[in-house]
Amino acid sequence: MVAAYEEHAKVFKAFCDEKRLRILGLLRGGEKCACVLLEQLDLGQSGLSYHMKILVESGIVESRQEGKWTHYKISEKGSANACALLKKLTTPDLVREEGNCCER
Repeated sequence: MVAAYEEHAKVFKAFCDEKRLRILGLLRGGEKCACVLLEQLDLGQSGLSYHMKILVESGIVESRQEGKWTHYKISEKGSANACALLKKLTTPDLVREEGNCCER
């Protein structure tokens, strides 16, 4: 179960930085080359690589190599998984747990 929480945390880590949110906003318009992202963001190559690594590891963004450049796009499957995960984690269980300390 701990491994599942570690994987869940990767998804939410992808959303908890304003630069990564800005990257996702740019990728909403379709696939972008890293060179285009660098032009539109106030980041150096290493900064972009750091943020893209987090986004790709979360599954929300996909990457592909073309020559020396990497191209990125939002993953439909990763986006759906992130939505489902948020819903799962925030939907109350209908089954009441036994032994709740407040129910004596």
